[in-house]
Formats: sequence, C-alpha cells, structure tokens
Amino acid sequence: MLLEVCVEETAGLAAAIAGGADRIELCSALAVGGLTPSDGLMAAAARAPIPAYAMIRPRAGGFVYSADELAVMKGDIDAARRVGLPGVVLGASLPDGRLDHEMLGALVTHAGGLGKTLHRAFDLVPDVEEAVELAISLGFERILTSGCAKMAVEGIAVLEQAISIAAGRISIMPGSGVNIGTIGALWPRLAIGEVHASCSIPQAEPDERLLAFGFSAPTTRHTDAATVRALKAHFA
Repeated sequence: MLLEVCVEETAGLAAAIAGGADRIELCSALAVGGLTPSDGLMAAAARAPIPAYAMIRPRAGGFVYSADELAVMKGDIDAARRVGLPGVVLGASLPDGRLDHEMLGALVTHAGGLGKTLHRAFDLVPDVEEAVELAISLGFERILTSGCAKMAVEGIAVLEQAISIAAGRISIMPGSGVNIGTIGALWPRLAIGEVHASCSIPQAEPDERLLAFGFSAPTTRHTDAATVRALKAHFA
C-alpha cells in the first residue's frame, strides 16, 4: 500500500519522509484544502528522496476558473517542472459541478511529461461514471477522492462505485479523514493500492503576540513522523 502524505512546510516534508511516506502532495494552506506551494518549497521537495506532486490551485474556494487563472496555473506547472518535481495535482469544474473538460485538457496538455493526479474537485461531480471516464480519457494517473462525502469513511459506497467503473484503468485514492482510526473501514474492503492522509497533529500557538496580530491561528496542525509511521505500519 502506497501512502501519500500532504504537507505544507519543510518541517512537514521532513516528518513525512522520516515516517516512511511513499509520496508527498505538496501544498500551501492545507486548512482550505491545499493551494499551490511556493517555488522555494517546490525546489526543496524536488531534492527529497521520495516523489512529490505539487498542488496546482491558485486560490481557495471552488474550482471554476477564469482564463487569467488558467494562465496562473500554467505558470505554476512550469515552476514545478523547472525545479524537477515529477508530478502535479490538478482539477477544474464547471458551474454545475461537472469536471471542466476544456480547462482540464488545457492543463493536462501543459503538464505533458509530468505525472498527474485529479484532485477533490471530483467530489463535487453529479455523475461519478462520467467523471471517472473523463479522468481516464485525459490521462490522469489517479483520482484523489473522499467518495463525494466530507470524509472517505462516509463515502465508501461512491468509492466502491468509482473503483468498479475504473476497472484498473486509473487508481482511485481515498483521502480526507484517513488515519489509523478509520483505515480499517477502508482497507482491505476497498480494492485500492494507495491512500492519502495528512498524518498531522494539533499544536497550540503559545505566543500571544502572534495571536494578537493575527499572524497565527490559536491551533495549527503539523505533519507528525510517528503518525505517518503508525499508518504505514498498518499495511505491513
């Protein structure tokens, strides 16, 4: 079982590697589901001993993008390629929640030669079969999904449906709320070869000045090597 860990800082990158993660999803702003990481963080991840895929998402909120935002995402894909990352994480929606074939096609074409994960824009789709087939036709390696639910354990029926539709043509990778307490509900029930998790723990901000100025939230979450190790050991 391959374990992908999402991280947003160099300390998290180091913790994921130390805990035995197999792949990194590299982001900023994980509190809003992950945004594009900085060029500097991408360069640091490119030097890591495990592969890292950069999230390509220019802002928080939905996944309906303008032509200007498409240009930004293309520039971010260029940055990931330039520093040597092996892959990117993409997604784009139409206003009704269906995947945006035209926008995704442009992004996939621009990311030629890089590995590609379809992100949780998938979880907004009204038709799972249509979305899986589109992802396959565009050449994505995998779909990161919670089964169209808030947490993967709540979306098992849709995950099973997606896996059945995929029929081995694309990997369905459960994510959201995947941890040592929930993994037993997902695997081995689901025919999956990889999972996605944050493996993070909460940390209180002790500096009242940072809170007063709004430089930090009262509690933040940080990747924890022991939590990564425990989840990875579950599959041994």
